[in-house]
Amino acid sequence: MKRAGAPRLIDVAEAAGVSLASASRAITGGSGISPEAAAHVRRVAQRLGYEPNMHARGLAGGLVPTIGLVVHEIGDPYFSEIASGVIRSATLENRSVQIAQAERTPDSELAQVKALLRQRIGSIIIAGSGYADPTLEEKMADALGDFTAAGGRAAVIGRHYLPVDAVVPDNLRAGVSVGRHLAELGHRRIGVVAGPLQLTTVADRIAGLREGTSDADVELTVVSKRFTREGGIAGAQELLDRGLTAIVGLNDAMAIGILSELRRHGTRVPDDISVVGFDDIAVAGDVAPALTTARIPMFDMGQHAVALILRPASDEPRTITTAHELIVRSSTGSPGH
Repeated sequence: MKRAGAPRLIDVAEAAGVSLASASRAITGGSGISPEAAAHVRRVAQRLGYEPNMHARGLAGGLVPTIGLVVHEIGDPYFSEIASGVIRSATLENRSVQIAQAERTPDSELAQVKALLRQRIGSIIIAGSGYADPTLEEKMADALGDFTAAGGRAAVIGRHYLPVDAVVPDNLRAGVSVGRHLAELGHRRIGVVAGPLQLTTVADRIAGLREGTSDADVELTVVSKRFTREGGIAGAQELLDRGLTAIVGLNDAMAIGILSELRRHGTRVPDDISVVGFDDIAVAGDVAPALTTARIPMFDMGQHAVALILRPASDEPRTITTAHELIVRSSTGSPGH
């Protein structure tokens, strides 16, 4: 459904039947598109009344090689691991990294990206879950479209709906592995402490849990909290009296909060309740009991994102999908273990 308002470059590309990158080359006079196709795109742009973003175009000759990295919480081990991967690869390429922290809202993320653009940052990486409702990504798509049209490079980690290169963690299959592991141990009443339900990471991991337990008569009870240790504590408090035999935190910080709250109540793990997390952050094997979790290669994802922005621009966005590994430790066992 086309939105009201001034036409965007992506509208021109769709109307002309070309990729966003080709439309950009036609408008800016770049190479890699035939004169006939470029003329066609320009005619379509004129017919639609498209006006190029002159500020963004003006950046093309003056972008600096710094990489801007937008994260939701640099203190969260998930994002710090990604940032470490980005910084390691950037350093090898003699690039510096500027980190910006955004709240988990589209407006906050957009504000941070625009702040980086005003500093003539040449490359931008946005790390962290996108939104299950793609309309929430439209303003960001516009901003990144203008940025890449001006010669900037952009990549995202963990997002589905932005028209740039992406690194996508295997959240769905990771959820399947966790769900199957618990079902095979004999768990039939499982609680899930989820982050905000509008996030694609949350939706994918819950969908995976449902698929992984679909062959057994499993009842999943889902509560939504903040994607933090404190959110895990709050979720455990809500689920404690539900007669559950296992609780899944949708990231390890939540799972560690769950362990803390169960310990406070004298609930034994895994004898009374099994606990599982996601991500395999550095301390997951050091907590007591050691945490069973689905390992997501956060450091590698940061490196992959840098590799994508260092490649020449492509007509179509490229996607790198990473693998996962179920790490079974001592926080899970059979019910009544």
